[in-house]
Amino acid sequence: MNFLGVIFAILAGSAMSIQGVMNTRLSEKIGLYESNAFVQSVAFILSILVLIIFGKGNLLNIFQTKPVYWLGGVLGIAITILVMLAMGDLSPTVAVSVILIAQLTVAALIDAFGIMETPKVAFHWTKFLGLALMIGGVILFKLKGAN
Repeated sequence: MNFLGVIFAILAGSAMSIQGVMNTRLSEKIGLYESNAFVQSVAFILSILVLIIFGKGNLLNIFQTKPVYWLGGVLGIAITILVMLAMGDLSPTVAVSVILIAQLTVAALIDAFGIMETPKVAFHWTKFLGLALMIGGVILFKLKGAN
């Protein structure tokens, strides 16, 4: 296992949880779509700055990829809005737990079927058990919170 990759994953997960709460609180004051537009605009400006400072690739190579891969930006907007809605309806812990389970399930399907040119990775019964335990944990967590 790559240690640096684990650190990146921990930082990404932590940032996603913090961002979800921040965006939800912002949306309570200025509106869901208004906060999404603001957040995406800030991200766009910062992305251009990072591109200018650190970019080493060739943006024109985008035409050498399948156009379906260009839809990541569409998913970015959907993710931001859906996370805000989930965190507004659920607690941040439950929302992130359900999001994580969905992420793991979809990632496992991508691996198992080699979707989007990803090398196939077997989905062993232990992974099904792990997902089932996570789902059970969220249910138990939610039940305990109901008392």
